[in-house]
Amino acid sequence: MDIRIKPMESDAEIRGKAYVHWKAWQETYPGLVDRAYLEELTLEKCTDMAFRWPDHILVAKDGEKVVGFVGYGPGCDDALPETGEIYAIYILAAYYGRRVGYALMTAAVERLSEYEKIAVWVLEGNQRAIRFYQRYGFLPDGTRKQITLGTANTEVRMILSGKRRPGFDDVREEK
Repeated sequence: MDIRIKPMESDAEIRGKAYVHWKAWQETYPGLVDRAYLEELTLEKCTDMAFRWPDHILVAKDGEKVVGFVGYGPGCDDALPETGEIYAIYILAAYYGRRVGYALMTAAVERLSEYEKIAVWVLEGNQRAIRFYQRYGFLPDGTRKQITLGTANTEVRMILSGKRRPGFDDVREEK
């Protein structure tokens, strides 16, 4: 496995990111999100979003195939000024356990190094994601918000403080 982490640049990478977004939702959220909502989240909608918002996205590539992505940038929460945020991180299920998520997270955290804290919102009940964030060093700060994904859902905010940076031997980043 030769995974590379790089900024999303080409139309092919944007389309690959869209596929990962769509496929990861189909793999991750059944039972957590309203089924009708998942059915309405089509590959075409994900492709449209990917082309509308291409900035601050890193992709993980296995050869020429996009297998994961992370979106990052300034925090969106007025209650946490001067905080960076991980907007989204998704990996194809076939790549779980291969450190792709850690490599993407590390690359995004490095790009957010000007911030002392980094926030991420995670869907309550998404235990795989919660465990991943906790292993990386994020901790819940007690903040919750209601969102609607077909039906009411709850997201939990987790915060990474400091400069924790796990090491990787098998993944490299292209600058």
